[in-house]
Amino acid sequence: MAVLTGFHPVAEALRARRPLERILIARGLAGPRIQEIIDLAREAGTPVRFEDRGALDRMSNVKAHQGVVALGAAKQYAELVDVAPHSKMLVVLDGVEDPHNLGAIIRTAHAAGAGAVIIPERRAVGLTDIVAKAAAGAIEHLPIVRVGNINHTLRSLKDIGYFVYGLDERGETNHDAVDWAEHSVVVMGAEGHGLHDLVKKNCDMLLRIPMAGQIASLNVSVATGVVLFSWRSATAVTA
Repeated sequence: MAVLTGFHPVAEALRARRPLERILIARGLAGPRIQEIIDLAREAGTPVRFEDRGALDRMSNVKAHQGVVALGAAKQYAELVDVAPHSKMLVVLDGVEDPHNLGAIIRTAHAAGAGAVIIPERRAVGLTDIVAKAAAGAIEHLPIVRVGNINHTLRSLKDIGYFVYGLDERGETNHDAVDWAEHSVVVMGAEGHGLHDLVKKNCDMLLRIPMAGQIASLNVSVATGVVLFSWRSATAVTA
């Protein structure tokens, strides 16, 4: 992952719309130049985090970073408005944090014929080099959209005709017994806690994967594959 340090390099990267994963600013730092970077980042949709200087030192491997460090993304993010009108299936991730899981999900979503993967800006992994490697090339072929608010995004997709299915171990409908909508969204929860309560409320239907063993759930990337290929089989979608 490319690392940029200092006011001017980071500001120029933002002006040039270079894909950036996030910007780190030393906690307590303020002033016109910092505000300019914050404003440019807001325009570009790039998350800004305030961290201790020690974290910036470790991330950049230098101490002359002026309190500003930017991490480059492995790929330019797509816009929801560009992918939603042309997709039969969209995969929304509610806070997946493991880069290997995200990479595996991207690879699986592309193989199953999904139109895009949608991830949140905060409390989730973005398009890092590890994600790109785990995706085994699929990151170059499948649009990845990053949004500020998952719940707002789900409501917007429903407004334009998408039906939203959430995967939850307490779901009432088996994943292989679904009459899939023409335009479908599958929402997958994060490792550990699954779907957030408000996200569940914004789903039209909650699905489950029946388990034969003693383990209550699957790894999120495996579960995504099960559901997406169930959808592909049921709808006879061609990639």
